[in-house]
Amino acid sequence: MTRAPWLPALAGTLCLLLASSLGTAAPSAPAPAVPAPPAPRRELTVDTLSVVKLRSRTVSDARSAATLGTQREGTGVVIDGKGLVLTIGYLILEAESIELSTVAGHSVPASVVAYDAETGFGLVRALGPLPIAPVTFGESAGVAMRDRVLIVGFDGVAPAYVVSRRPYVAYWEYLLPDAIYTAPATVNWQGAALLDRHQRLIGIGHLAVPDAIAAGQQVPGNLFVPIDRLKPILADLVARGRSSTPPRPWLGVYTREVEGNVIVTRVADDGPADRGPVRPGDVVVAVDGQTIKGQADFYQRIWRSGDPEREMALDVLRAGRIERVTVKTSERDRYYRARPTY
Repeated sequence: MTRAPWLPALAGTLCLLLASSLGTAAPSAPAPAVPAPPAPRRELTVDTLSVVKLRSRTVSDARSAATLGTQREGTGVVIDGKGLVLTIGYLILEAESIELSTVAGHSVPASVVAYDAETGFGLVRALGPLPIAPVTFGESAGVAMRDRVLIVGFDGVAPAYVVSRRPYVAYWEYLLPDAIYTAPATVNWQGAALLDRHQRLIGIGHLAVPDAIAAGQQVPGNLFVPIDRLKPILADLVARGRSSTPPRPWLGVYTREVEGNVIVTRVADDGPADRGPVRPGDVVVAVDGQTIKGQADFYQRIWRSGDPEREMALDVLRAGRIERVTVKTSERDRYYRARPTY
């Protein structure tokens, strides 16, 4: 990543505008021009923008290891003065050990505070002093297309533009209604801070995407989880390790949508759908007798079906015929290996 060149230019432009506006009021008597002392400039570095590097290692039998690996690396954002660090949750899912480090090489261990599967956020707490000032939260609701932003990963700072605000539907039973898409693409996006022009936190890095501007348009970019989705649940995550909202039913299916058809590509080993059984290649037609219309509708029908641990009927197209499969839903959090006690 490179440092953002537009902030100093913007500041200079604002100074010229301010000077121009001040000059419109003619003084009663001419006064010699006295140059103002230069304002101190805050260097835009990873440290000054509240970012640390995060490394984690999972438990040996982590169920997420097949897709995410056992050793993970990304970015964390310091959000309070007591070492609370916000990141993207998959970096700490089933983590056994976590290390936070600064650019200067200062490292401290950390413990898991919370992982929220609904939003994708993760929280850890440094177990020693972190010489990093916390970030200020911004308002992601007001972020609009063409807004200039900074993406801050553990390896540096990169300028970007917001190029889209739209839902994101993922293959792992995940739906983000108001994702923030940016371009150009940057590397090391996992857990990266998305900052507005005032260097306030407005999102956390989730994914690299091939279609940042619109579905079907091949413009690489990055996807961020809006910070406003954290605010209502932050106190619960810190106090209880999870949101106080009722847990959603979970099937453990991985799907893709093709022309409105929801096709099962994989099932979580020994998950609810695997025990159903639901099979790769099944095309999901209906949930509890109600025809579905795409991935988003499929997930929403699952989540509206009631509490976890209830039976759900899925109509699937299999080998040219419709079959009904009964699946007992579960909680996603119960599937993953229990965290060690910190």
